[in-house]
Amino acid sequence: MPRIYATPEQLAAWTGEPAPADAERRLARASSDIDAALLCAFYDTNSAGLPTEPHVVQALADATCAQVEYQEATGDDGTGASGTWGSVAIGPVSLGDRRDNPRAPGDVDLAPRAHRALMLAGLLPGVIF
Repeated sequence: MPRIYATPEQLAAWTGEPAPADAERRLARASSDIDAALLCAFYDTNSAGLPTEPHVVQALADATCAQVEYQEATGDDGTGASGTWGSVAIGPVSLGDRRDNPRAPGDVDLAPRAHRALMLAGLLPGVIF
């Protein structure tokens, strides 16, 4: 069973907007992104693999909500396909040839606010407290 670090209610509080109808799916995908970013992190967990220290629980919830917010802002539906199209048109506005740099298959497009939440909690790999 996948670990999910935030609830739709926490997402709504984070964004200041009602949670989207597919919030649980988005939170599950964002939680997976957070797990991928923390592959070498050390923190106490329970038998389900969920963090037990309150500051870590809060940091993972914040990072997960930030990841969903970022994906919504960039037009990503959680599949990782954002930024791969050559053009976008919205009404009279048209943008062309936007292509993100290719990433390795295992790379995570981590939201800046998610990175900050994880960094401040001392959870990023290579950070020792």
